[in-house]
Amino acid sequence: MQNILEVKNLTKKFGQFTAVDNISFSLQKGEVLGLLGPNGAGKTTTIHLLLGLTLLNSGKILYFGKDFLTHKEYCLQKINFSSAFNTLQGRISVLDNLLVFAYLYGIKNPKKKILELCEYFEISDLLSSLYWNLSSGEKTRTNIVKSLLNDPELLLMDEPTASLDPDIADKTLSFIESLRESKKLSILYTSHDMNEVTRVCDRVVFLDHGRIVMQDTPLNLTRQIKTTRLQLTFDGKKEEMEEYLQERKQQYSFLNNYIVSIETDEKFIPHLIFGLTKTNIRITDIDVKKPTLEDVFIQIARGGHSV
Repeated sequence: MQNILEVKNLTKKFGQFTAVDNISFSLQKGEVLGLLGPNGAGKTTTIHLLLGLTLLNSGKILYFGKDFLTHKEYCLQKINFSSAFNTLQGRISVLDNLLVFAYLYGIKNPKKKILELCEYFEISDLLSSLYWNLSSGEKTRTNIVKSLLNDPELLLMDEPTASLDPDIADKTLSFIESLRESKKLSILYTSHDMNEVTRVCDRVVFLDHGRIVMQDTPLNLTRQIKTTRLQLTFDGKKEEMEEYLQERKQQYSFLNNYIVSIETDEKFIPHLIFGLTKTNIRITDIDVKKPTLEDVFIQIARGGHSV
């Protein structure tokens, strides 16, 4: 399958500080790749390098097989960028902002394209409003519209749903999914919302202190965490439940006198529950919480790269 983006041994230093440390990854056509990590991991610097906003110290960036440094104009015509933290010109209207970019991109019939996208993202009524009068969520939607004007083959999205209410965030994710399906759009996606990442990303790359510490599918990464959280609501004596769990060497904590949270291997869950049927404790509710990508993220943020 064709690589839309190839990053090879990319390094960026600011004085003695290494923000991006010899990282390599690729993004295929029609793929959504999550670029994740705690604050300060190097995500934003990587995005800036990929956009040419920051100069690299060493390494290579290839778009569509072409070196970004020597074919920058060609590459920039085929990609775009959206961020919840980006800002457009505040003193002019939303429509004028979008028209400026549409003309820069050489869009045919720009008003038609702008109106279609604005209608989908429910900002048609804001076209005459000054950009600086918009709420943060409205600015985010305007930036997403801007990023889609040139029908990019690769879209870099930095926290695209930050500041959006749940309905618009869901519509944004649905639009991303439909674009990938219909146009084989490739997306490099950063977010702190692991549910979003699990929903839209085919693979994820975890950065920490400028280095890639993990990369795989969300499912394979969560499978590396062996413990499952079993939450039991019960009718009986707390002391008897505690004694039962201690005998079986289980890790547990009581949320109150009638709810206990147990960290255990998933294969032990049936035995634990069956064993309780032979005691005076009656289970009234069972909640099994399998490991999620958020658990992987927390592990990395706390300095544990091996889950």
